[in-house]
Amino acid sequence: MSSTPEGKWTAEHGKWAKRKFRFTRNDWMGYLFSAPLIIGVIVFAIYPMFAALFMSFHQTSGLNLSGTWVGLSNYRYALEDSLFWQALTNTFVMGIWSVLLGIALSFILASLINNLKWHLGRNFFKAVYFLPNVVSGVATSLLFSFLFFPSKEGLINFVIGLFGIDPVGWFTNPEVARYSIVLMSLWGALGYNTIIFLAGLQSVPRDLYEAAEVDGAGTYRKWWYITIPYLRPIFVFMLIMGTIGGMKRFTDVWLIGGTAGNPGGSLMTVVLYIYRNAFLSSQMGLATAVSYLLFVIILILTVFLMLLNRRKDSLD
Repeated sequence: MSSTPEGKWTAEHGKWAKRKFRFTRNDWMGYLFSAPLIIGVIVFAIYPMFAALFMSFHQTSGLNLSGTWVGLSNYRYALEDSLFWQALTNTFVMGIWSVLLGIALSFILASLINNLKWHLGRNFFKAVYFLPNVVSGVATSLLFSFLFFPSKEGLINFVIGLFGIDPVGWFTNPEVARYSIVLMSLWGALGYNTIIFLAGLQSVPRDLYEAAEVDGAGTYRKWWYITIPYLRPIFVFMLIMGTIGGMKRFTDVWLIGGTAGNPGGSLMTVVLYIYRNAFLSSQMGLATAVSYLLFVIILILTVFLMLLNRRKDSLD
C-alpha cells in the first residue's frame, strides 16, 4: 500500500488524509515575535469594527456600549437627513473630479517626462512634481488659503486682476468652493500618481513599439493601442485608490470650511458629517451608522470597478 500525501484528497483512498500538525521551536518563535502585531490588529482594528457596528444600533452619547437599543433608527435617520445627502453629493462631486482630472493629468505628465531625452531633466521634473506630496494636508490648506484669498490680496485674484477680471470667491462662493478643493487636491496628489505612471511606462516592452513601427504605426497609435492597454491595471489601481481617498475626504474641507462645511455647506463631506455627529452633537450611534453606510458605498464602488476591469479582461 502506497503512502498517502498528507492533507490532500486522494481518490485512491477515498478520504482526506489526516494532517499532522507539528509545532517546532521556530514556529513558536515566529508566533511569539508576531504576537504584538496580531494583538494590535485585534485591539485597534477588528474590535473597533465590531464595537462600532454594535454601537450603530444604539443611541449613546459616549464611547461606551451601554446605550439604548434603537435598531435601525440611526440608519433610517441618516437616510432621511437632507444634510447627509448633501454631504454625499459634495463628496461624489469632489471625488469624481479629483480622480478623473488627477489620473488624466498625471498620465500626460508621466508620458511627457518619460519621453525626455535629457536624463537629468527627467529626474528634475520627477522631483519637482513629487515635492508637493511630502507637504502635509494642513500646510497645503494654509498655502491655498493664501493663494485663493477672496480679495485682491490673494495671489490668484491679484494675477487675474491684472487682466481686468474681478476677484473670485474661491473658498467663499458655494458654486466655486468645491472645485477649488479639487484644484488643491490635484496639486497635492499629482506627484505620487505621476511617479506610479512613470514606473509603469518604463515597464512597457520596447519590442511592442518596434513591432508597431514596422507596421507603420505613428506616435499617437502606439500611445493609444499599446501604452494605454498595457497600463490598464495601473489605471484601475489609481481609480480604486482615488475613489477610496475621495470618499474619505476630511482634513482639507475641515480646515477651510470648518465643521459647518462653509460656504453654504458646499464643503460638507460624509466624513465631516460623521465628525460633527460624533464629537459635536455627541450622537455616537448615528455617527457609527453613517460610518457603516460609507463603508458599504466604498465597497460597492470598489467591487464595481474590479468587476468592470475583469469584464474588460474577458473581452480582450
